[in-house]
Amino acid sequence: MKALITGASSGIGYSMAKYMSTLGYDLILVARDKEKLQRIQKELKTDVKIIVADLAQESKLKDLYVLCKNDNIDILINNAGFGLFGEFDNTDLNTELDMIDVNIKAVHILTKFFLKDMVKKNSGYILNVSSSASFQAGPLMSTYYASKSYVTKLTVGIYEELRRKKSKVHISCLCPGPVKTNFNDVANVDFAMKGLDSDYVAKYAIDKMFKNKLIIVPGFKMKAIIFFNRFASTKLAAKVVYKFQKRKRKNNR
Repeated sequence: MKALITGASSGIGYSMAKYMSTLGYDLILVARDKEKLQRIQKELKTDVKIIVADLAQESKLKDLYVLCKNDNIDILINNAGFGLFGEFDNTDLNTELDMIDVNIKAVHILTKFFLKDMVKKNSGYILNVSSSASFQAGPLMSTYYASKSYVTKLTVGIYEELRRKKSKVHISCLCPGPVKTNFNDVANVDFAMKGLDSDYVAKYAIDKMFKNKLIIVPGFKMKAIIFFNRFASTKLAAKVVYKFQKRKRKNNR
C-alpha cells in the first residue's frame, strides 16, 4: 500500500505522513524543503521516498506524475497550499499567481492524472485539502478563499461522477478551520480563533476518508459556523468575514 502526499514537510501534510506510516503505508512525500523531507524520511518506520519539487511550476507536476505513475499509488493527498493576507489591490500579483498555481492548478492536474489510473484499476482514494474558507467569500484573503472554493467544488463534482458510475474510487475534501501550523506565518496573519492540533486534524481526515466521507470538517465549532453561514445573505456573510479577517492582521491586538 502506498500514499503520495504533497506539502508533506510540515503542518497537516507532515501529520498525515506520520499517521499513514503508523497504518503501514509506504509513502512518497513531496515538498520544496529537502532537509525537512530527509528528516521525516529517517523518522518514519515505513518506506519513504522523497521528491523535492515546486508545485507552482506546471512542468514539475508532470514530472512528478511520470516519476510516480508506476508506483501503484493507492492514496493521493493533495495537501500543498498557502495563503496571503491583505486588500486585493495591495497584495503582490506574482505571489497570488503562485498561490493559484499551487492551490488550484496543482490539485487539478495531479487529481486528473492519478484519478485516471485509479479509475482504470477501480480502486483508490483521493483526499484534497481545502478549507472552511471555501464556503464563502473572504475579504482580506480574497484569492485564498476563492482558490479553496475551486478545490471544494471540483471535488464534489468528481465525487458525483464517480458515484454515478459506481466506481470503487473515492474522493474526499478536507475543509478545516484554523490549524496550528506555519500557515499563518506564510500568510502573515494571526488566527482570530484557536487552531486545532494538526495531528488531530490529520487523523480525523484520514479516518473519515476511509469511510468515504465527501466533505470533512474537523471540530464542532467550525461545523456550527459553516451550518449557520448557510442562512446569511452573501453580503452579510462577507461583512462578517471581513471583521473576522481583520482580527487576523499581525500585531493588530
